[in-house]
Amino acid sequence: MLIATDQPYDVASTLECGQAFRWRRCDPAEDGGPAWYEGVIFGNVVGLRQHPEGIEFRCGPDSESTMAGPLRHYLRLDDDLRSIYRTITVDEHMSSAVERYPGLRIVRQDPWECLISFICSANSNIRRIATNVQDISSTLGRPIELDGRRWNAFPSPEELAVAGEGRLRELGLGFRAKYVASVANIVANGGIDLLGMREASYDDTLQALVALPGVGDKVANCVMLFSLDKLDAFPVDVWVHRALVDWYPAEVANGKPLSRADMRLWAQDRFKPYAGYANQYLFHDRRLLGRKAG
Repeated sequence: MLIATDQPYDVASTLECGQAFRWRRCDPAEDGGPAWYEGVIFGNVVGLRQHPEGIEFRCGPDSESTMAGPLRHYLRLDDDLRSIYRTITVDEHMSSAVERYPGLRIVRQDPWECLISFICSANSNIRRIATNVQDISSTLGRPIELDGRRWNAFPSPEELAVAGEGRLRELGLGFRAKYVASVANIVANGGIDLLGMREASYDDTLQALVALPGVGDKVANCVMLFSLDKLDAFPVDVWVHRALVDWYPAEVANGKPLSRADMRLWAQDRFKPYAGYANQYLFHDRRLLGRKAG
């Protein structure tokens, strides 16, 4: 089924830019078209690929007509990307990043899965995070059988709470296991309403998230940006830190080193109200440039 859009959308850049960790690029398509990406969202196995008129998708066990609306929501096709570009391209670095990756978009993930994924991101990298998230899902999540193959949904807070720290350590989470187990218990017992935070302010949401075990400013801003509709969020990780220091030395440092929290505030003011989109273009661009240089 085709989801048509006249807005820029790059499926590959969007799904490979380090914001979601359960999408996998499949082998080349048999029909000679773009490769499919497979992932599990909304309890369904979903395949996506680029199409000249938008995004082609397939899914199961739910019907394509049932999934079309939720998928548009997930892919943030409600964002006016051209307008966002006009707002954030305030300098040559951002303009160059947009030119290199036109159509890269933020996605609107499930807040629970997003939170646990980024707790797993502490002192890690994209490949290891993806492995952790996949191992959690395949071991503890509800199975989804489709066309003779098996996938797994991401486990619920209750399922992770029952698994406990010890089981999570067995899955390779290391020191992160205690944080994941603690947060699972908090969410399972109603200690925080993640989905409700989509309606809360940035400041209130940040305060609530950083109060959780294992969640600092960076992780909280990732969760807000990628799942809670806070497009002014600006997570500063190692790649964004390098981009800001390398590309904006006078503005960011101004003669003295700034903390990552101060860098976030600077960027939120510079790229408002879409600092989150600026962040993802800086992250993707700097990370790929760094990988090429290495």
